[in-house]
Amino acid sequence: MTHDYLIIGAGPAGLQLAALLERDGHDYVVLEAGETAGTFFTRYPRHRTLISINKVFTGSDDPEFNLRADWNSLLTDDPALRFANYSRRYFPAADDFVRYLKDFADGLNVLYGRKVQRVSRAEETFTVTTGAETFTAKRVVVATGVSQLYVPPIEGAELCERYDTVSVDPAGFENQRVLIIGKGNSAFETADALVETAAVIHVAGPHSVRLAWQTHYVGHLRAVNNNFLDTYQLKSQNAVLDGTVERIVRREDGGFRITFRYARTVERLREIDYDRIILATGFRFDASVFDESARPRLVINDRFPEQTPAFESVDVPGLYFAGTLSQQRDFKKSTNGFIHGFRYAVRALHHILRSRYHDVPWPSTPVDPTPEAITDAIVARINRSSGLWQQFAVLADVVTVENGTAKYHEEVPVSYLGPEPLAFVVTLEYGPGHDQVDPFDITIPRIAENDATTAHRASYLHPVVRVRRDGEVVAEHHLAENLENHWNIPPVHQEPLARFIKGVL
Repeated sequence: MTHDYLIIGAGPAGLQLAALLERDGHDYVVLEAGETAGTFFTRYPRHRTLISINKVFTGSDDPEFNLRADWNSLLTDDPALRFANYSRRYFPAADDFVRYLKDFADGLNVLYGRKVQRVSRAEETFTVTTGAETFTAKRVVVATGVSQLYVPPIEGAELCERYDTVSVDPAGFENQRVLIIGKGNSAFETADALVETAAVIHVAGPHSVRLAWQTHYVGHLRAVNNNFLDTYQLKSQNAVLDGTVERIVRREDGGFRITFRYARTVERLREIDYDRIILATGFRFDASVFDESARPRLVINDRFPEQTPAFESVDVPGLYFAGTLSQQRDFKKSTNGFIHGFRYAVRALHHILRSRYHDVPWPSTPVDPTPEAITDAIVARINRSSGLWQQFAVLADVVTVENGTAKYHEEVPVSYLGPEPLAFVVTLEYGPGHDQVDPFDITIPRIAENDATTAHRASYLHPVVRVRRDGEVVAEHHLAENLENHWNIPPVHQEPLARFIKGVL
């Protein structure tokens, strides 16, 4: 038989889409190479502690609001499948997440031990082969994640150990000089694990270290992995090197010698010796299974498939992407690269597929077409929504007004919006330049909290309402930022918004 949907990968994204298709009675099958759901998480992160937070106690009993502080649960109406039932740790163990995914997969049409070997396309039908089996489908959704280590173009890179295979036993590094190439969380996770045993650790890369608490991008260096920075700045024999490793050679007496080009010192080139060198330079999409008839175009150093606003390949119709692969749409800006972001992108993809192939419009609820009713609906959502909160500036609630009728649509990708005659587009956003300021520097002046007159200058997360007419933005209103993200003070938030909407209507 030819399936409507074939999903490759039973990680969190593949399972999220499968659960939505199952709920709505669609035909689908999931092919998973491993013997269990979430195979990736049986190996990663290598030191077995997740950096996706699991804040169980929020003071609220609203499941939607609580997903703001729950970065591991998939979207489901089943309260038993909240991750808080599997771990109470703020940074949970990876093995607990594997256990969670296994339970989430129960009842879904997942076939395990099916490693995809070839994907081809002919006459609008995909053929997917897994050893002796062949599957056909009208549409393929790739949810494999970035499964291959990205190896930068460094002469001698093949001599390095790799983050995905290097030993995680610190005892094996006693009294050694270690170079870790990369400045992301995997590099610093590795460095932190070796601080007690290695003699010298250098972490090197061409770009500045970017701290997540400053940039608000959770893929930048997280505080849980940055203890190494203390050992550098407090002169404990470790260092962060800013520049490029240009060459790696093996020394005759053992170990390695690198040629390093500094980014910001008078001494431009230097040779440095190490006992061990580890590549921790991130991951990339594995496109090797696609033949020419179905091979997607790659971008960002060939690390990701290029996608339309509908998460579809730009050059292979019917080939879609879900999960961390969808971060190509908001690379290093928002949260599509992470479970707490892409779970909403997958739900949006589900709505897109239903509207394109099953004549099911994007879900909406009617709203009285008055300034007061529209304001109340917006304020209610921005104070509890998890999707807008997690997918800041990427997903929007949209209120369309046409022929005296208003409809409220939730969590539409901003880039996917059409040319509606009149729409109020609601997002949560940080202000321009928010990632360039030290938020702990008290000498830097900030705008007053709960000040409606300066709301448009806010740098912290706050609601923005834009008016679109026939697809063009014609007006914009910012709601004042609030320390505890409560945007419901009548004279500060509701009343100015109602006046703005009334002026538009």
